[in-house]
Amino acid sequence: MKTEQTGGCLCGRVRFRTAGPLRDVIFCHCSQCRRQSGLYFAATSVSADALQVTGDHHVTWYAASAFARRGFCSTCGSALFWKPNDEARFAILAGAFDNPDCLVPGYHICTEGRARFYDIADGLPQYPGSRATPAIETR
Repeated sequence: MKTEQTGGCLCGRVRFRTAGPLRDVIFCHCSQCRRQSGLYFAATSVSADALQVTGDHHVTWYAASAFARRGFCSTCGSALFWKPNDEARFAILAGAFDNPDCLVPGYHICTEGRARFYDIADGLPQYPGSRATPAIETR
């Protein structure tokens, strides 16, 4: 598989290039991801030193929580990045890649917060919270 990938926003003012392996895609169904994307986030991740962004002055960052911020194009509004404050990595939305077929699906998180008008039926693992840990069963 090609280790360099490219992508960008809808209007093309923000472009990026990744070098090296990309994490499997995580599908997040939390309320913040739903509100920003219209349904849920599908994002891979790469270390900060493996991401090159051109047109980064067009990226607006929004601190949606105390632990992370979300980056989007200030011109066209395309959601592009999710950046945890205390980690040297960036999550990149799957749809922003020029060739999203390079990505591999991983699992779903925050499934207990998903909208009930759709089912998750792709066979991937599902986790109720923000971490890939199974729900604790109570009897």
